[in-house]
Order: sequence, then structure tokens, then C-alpha cells
Amino acid sequence: MPDDLLLRLRDFHEDYFPRHQQRFQDLVAQGQHPKTLFIGCSDSRLVPYLLTGAAPGELFLVRNVGAFVPPYDQSHGLHGTMAAIEFAVLSLQVERIIVCGHSHCGAIRTAYEGAPDEAVALKAWLKLVDEALLPVQPSREALHRTEQRAVVLQLERLMDYPMVRRAVEAGHLTLHGWHYVIEQGEVHVFDAGRGAFVPASESDHSGTGPYMAYVEHDGQTLHEDG
Repeated sequence: MPDDLLLRLRDFHEDYFPRHQQRFQDLVAQGQHPKTLFIGCSDSRLVPYLLTGAAPGELFLVRNVGAFVPPYDQSHGLHGTMAAIEFAVLSLQVERIIVCGHSHCGAIRTAYEGAPDEAVALKAWLKLVDEALLPVQPSREALHRTEQRAVVLQLERLMDYPMVRRAVEAGHLTLHGWHYVIEQGEVHVFDAGRGAFVPASESDHSGTGPYMAYVEHDGQTLHEDG
């Protein structure tokens, strides 16, 4: 029986890599300088490089169940997602953070229906979406709305990270909320001004986060701290 993974590894080495070898060598010699931190669900149907058309070195990726962002509680516990956010903003100085959920999300459904008793870590992790859940039975519409509400919740949590808020308020970082509708092949982007998700094919931007700086008519940007 053929080893499919081994065949794919060989295809990469013998076909893809020779055609892009210079790109990989440059990434080694010059280091990585991605402009985007992509926080996406671990779901196998969500493929960031397909959605964005990005090449190697362009996306700093974080994948977890549900595309959740832990609260910035300064507990100093071991947490990969929090560490990745800090590294991306402070060390890589990314210019964009994308939080990408998707339709038919198993994490959202499980948050409603409950995880297996043995999945202790999963049960604790899914509490991160409690604030987005609706007081209704998990119908298709309710799940769809919750998936989108969950994305906005993560954007709000990102603003509690001091380094994120500082960079956003300085105009060096933008936040983008996406909801990938698998069956339509389209990403709906969050428009904070409209308070709604808009299909990318109809939007004039790639999404705006929950923080909207107030701009006076003369173009001066004002922040909460004056």
C-alpha cells in the first residue's frame, strides 16, 4: 500500500522546491518578515494560503480549535496562542492580524452540545466562546451567527493585549475579522462601521476591527487618552 504522505514529501522536494528554491534561500538568508498574523481555526477545510494567495514567508500562522484568543490575564501560564501574538506584534512587528472563523465550525457546535467527558482540555478551551453563544437551540442560523459573533469577540480580546492596543492606536497595526463560508467559497469580512459581515466580493476593504479611531474633519486622529 503506497505511503501517500511520503509521496507528497517527495513531490515537494523534487517539483515545488526547485521552482521556488531562491525564495526559500532568501527567507533563510534574510529571515522572515511576514506582515500578517493569521489566527485561524484548525479545521482542515480552512486553508489560509489558498484564501489569501500568500507565498512562503508572508503569513505568520496560529491555528487552534475555533480560532480563539485567550484573555490577556497576565497569568504567565504556558499558552501557545498568546505567545504567538506577542511574538508577532513585538518581534515581527506585523501590520495586520486576521482572526478567521468559518461555517460549519465543529468548535462552535461542540460549545453548544458539549464535549466528551474525557476531553478535559477541550471543555476548558471552549469556555472562551461562552460570551458569543446565544440562548437558543443550535439551529443552522444560530450556529452561523455564533461563528461570526465569536470572531468579533476575539477581535475585542486582542485589544486587551497592551502591545496590540498600542500598535493599533499608533496606526501601525490593523485588525481584521473574517468568516469563511466554505460552501460559497467566499470570505465575509467584518465591517465595524456597519456592525456586520460583508462578502468580500461586495466590500471595499478586507475588514476593520472593533477599534475605530475618531477622525476630525481636519484629518486629526483622536484617541481615548486624548
